[in-house]
Amino acid sequence: MSIAGIGRAARQSVSGLPREFWWLWTSTLINRMGSFVATFLALYLTLDRGYSASFAGVVAALHGLGGVVSSLGAGVMADRLGRRPTLLIAQVSTAFSVALLGFMQQPVTIAAVAFVAGMAANASRPAVQAMMADIVPAGDRVRAFSLNYWAINVGFAFSSLVAGLIAEHSYLIGFLGEGVLTLVCAVLVFLKLPESRPEPVAGAGAEATAESAVSMGTVLRDRRYMGVVGLSFLMAFIFMQHTVALPVAMGADGFSPGEYGTVIAVNGVLIVAVQIPVTRLIEHRDPRWLLTISALLTGYGFGLTAFAGSIGVYMLTVVVWTLAEIINSPTQMGLIVRLSPAQGRGRYQGMYTMSWSVAALTAPLVGGTVIDHWGADALWGICAVVGTVAAAGYWFLMRSLPEESPAADPADGAQTAAPKAAGADAAATGTTAAVPGRPEAEPASA
Repeated sequence: MSIAGIGRAARQSVSGLPREFWWLWTSTLINRMGSFVATFLALYLTLDRGYSASFAGVVAALHGLGGVVSSLGAGVMADRLGRRPTLLIAQVSTAFSVALLGFMQQPVTIAAVAFVAGMAANASRPAVQAMMADIVPAGDRVRAFSLNYWAINVGFAFSSLVAGLIAEHSYLIGFLGEGVLTLVCAVLVFLKLPESRPEPVAGAGAEATAESAVSMGTVLRDRRYMGVVGLSFLMAFIFMQHTVALPVAMGADGFSPGEYGTVIAVNGVLIVAVQIPVTRLIEHRDPRWLLTISALLTGYGFGLTAFAGSIGVYMLTVVVWTLAEIINSPTQMGLIVRLSPAQGRGRYQGMYTMSWSVAALTAPLVGGTVIDHWGADALWGICAVVGTVAAAGYWFLMRSLPEESPAADPADGAQTAAPKAAGADAAATGTTAAVPGRPEAEPASA
C-alpha cells in the first residue's frame, strides 16, 4: 500500500466520531500511561517486600474483590446519577488510594488499601463504556471501541517500559505517578465531558417506559446476555494471568522486573501497530467466528508459556494471545452494547465489568496457588483447557444471534434527548459542548 493509501485508511479509521469521544479517548490514554499498580503489584510484593507468591495472589485478589464490589454499584450510579459524576468520583478516589498504597508497610494495611484501590479504579469502567455507547452511533461502535482499546495499549506499552525502569529504583515513584495522572484524568472529565445519559423521550409510549424500568433483575434474567458475561469471565481469567502468574513465573526463572516489563510491553506495542488495520478487517464480520477463534488463540497462547525459557519465547507467547485480544476486545464490546437497552447501559456494563472483576479476584488466587503447589506449567495447561471451553461456549451461544438494526438503535433516542444535559453541563464547566452523538468531522465512509 502506498503512503497516500495508508494516510487515507488512517483518516477513514478516525473520521466521523463525536468530539466527546476523543476527549474520553484522551482521558483513557493518560490514565493508562500512568498504570503501575495493577502491572507491578505482584513484583513489588514478592521482590521488593519479600512476600510469597500466595500473599501476592491474595493482595491482587483483594484488589479484584474491590472491583467486584464496585462494578454493579457503579453501573447503577451511571444510570441514576449520570456517567460524568460517576467518572469524577471514581477517578479522584483512585488517585488518592493508589498513592496511599505506596506508603503502606504492614501486610494488613497493604491488603486493605489494595481493596479500596481496586474498588475505586474499577468504578469508572461502566461509566466509560456506557458513555461511549451513548455518544457513538451504532455503525461506528466497533471502530470506536477499537480506537479506545488502542489508546489503552499505547498507554500500557509506555507505562510497562517506563514503570519497569522506575521499579528497579523506586516503586513509590510509580504509585505516586499513577495518582497524579489519574487526577489529571479527573480534571479533563470535569472540564471537557458533558453528561451523556439518555433520558426517556416524552410521549414515546409503552416501549420507552418498559426500557426505562430496567433493573439488575432485568439483567440477571437476560439469559443470552448472562451467558456472554460468563464467557467473558473465562476469557478474563486467562488474560489476567499476565498480571500475577506471568511476572511471578518469570521472576522464579531469574528474570528481572525490567525484563518482564519488556516482555509484557510487546502486548501493547503489537496492539498499537495492528489494532486499527485488523479492526477494519473484522468490524463487519460474524462475531461468532471471531470470538470462537479469539478464545482458542487466548488459551493456547498462554498454554505455550509452558515451553518458554528465554525472553524471545516469552515474547512469542505474548504475540499469540495479543492477537486474540485484538480480535476479542472490540468484538465483545460491540456485542455487549448490542444486547443492552439504552436506559440500562450502566447496569449492563456494570455486570460485564464484574465478569472481569471476578476474574481479577479469582485468577491471582488460582494462579498463585497452582504455581506454589504444582508449578507454572500446570497453570498454563489449565489456561489452554479454559480457552477451549470458552471457544465452544461462544460457538453454541451465538447460533441464533438476532440481526442488529441500526435504524432502530436506542442511541438515536439518546442523541435527541442529550442537548439539554450537554448544554447544562457546558454552562457549569465554562466549556462549549457539542451535542453527544453528533459527529464533529465528516462522516466516515460506509
